[in-house]
Amino acid sequence: MGEPKITDQHLEDSQPNRFKRFMKWVWTDYSVIIAFLIMFVVASFMSPRFLELGNLLNIVMQVSIIGIIALGMTVIMLSGGLDLSVGSVLALVGVLTIMALNATGSITMALLAALLAGPMIGLLNGLMIAKGRIASFIATLGMMAGARSIALYLADGGSMSGEVLAFANISNSDLGIIDVPIIIFIVMTALVFILMHKTRFGRYVYAIGSNEKSARLSAINVEKMKLAIYSLGGLMVSVAAIIETSRLNSISSSSSGQLYELDAIAAVIIGGTRMTGGRGKVMGTFFGVLILGILNNMMNLMNVSPHLQGFVKGLIIIIAVVFQKRE
Repeated sequence: MGEPKITDQHLEDSQPNRFKRFMKWVWTDYSVIIAFLIMFVVASFMSPRFLELGNLLNIVMQVSIIGIIALGMTVIMLSGGLDLSVGSVLALVGVLTIMALNATGSITMALLAALLAGPMIGLLNGLMIAKGRIASFIATLGMMAGARSIALYLADGGSMSGEVLAFANISNSDLGIIDVPIIIFIVMTALVFILMHKTRFGRYVYAIGSNEKSARLSAINVEKMKLAIYSLGGLMVSVAAIIETSRLNSISSSSSGQLYELDAIAAVIIGGTRMTGGRGKVMGTFFGVLILGILNNMMNLMNVSPHLQGFVKGLIIIIAVVFQKRE
């Protein structure tokens, strides 16, 4: 038998398939970047003030706290989980930070308290989920209520202010024209990117999110991984809480962190991470956060009512999920 001949008809048939594969690859890997560029161009036409350097830096500054929380949320959602407690935990960590600052008069001790409190609360979430076999939605929903309640109790339902004025320098300093919170956000993005895409830890997270049973059969200690995953999420909240608290050298036990979990989840979903886990990228979340920042900035520049901004944000999330399902 001779080898099958490749005819012109075969070549013509292969071209559309090749184009479809190429377009699917572009959409899968770069859709969030394309969406970011489109929004950036549209915003620049809608308002001449948008392209001012001060405005662009202000956008990144405003999303830096949510962005850091979203990095931790990305890891959690890639593993197939969810954390609804991040906003309340931020308020609690902020209260504990101010208490440590006022009690010791030491910024170092305040930072240490913050960096210990977040991961410990995240570890508790992980224990309930991994050892207690409680669904992440339920476990973190309980933590959301509990953490906010403790924060309110410790602060007598109000705000707490730091007695060491130098603590405010953390969020109100800059390196040249770039504010420190922006630098922290970019550095944390780079570190989480390396962790998720260049280490065994990241491969295990993707494996658990793709198929937890298969991950167990592959000798991955799923329980320990979940403890580490939620502790990492808590650490990201600690970093965000430090920035939030030092910005005004105070924290509100009732309003700080309100709805931060929804903004973080929105950024992660817009960035292409699946709710079911196993698929998504850290850089997708980074651009998802920037998209939310541009969207908020556009609505403010156009004087859109604050009461309608939540509707627009929700619509963007729904559209992002619909397009994910079409992949």
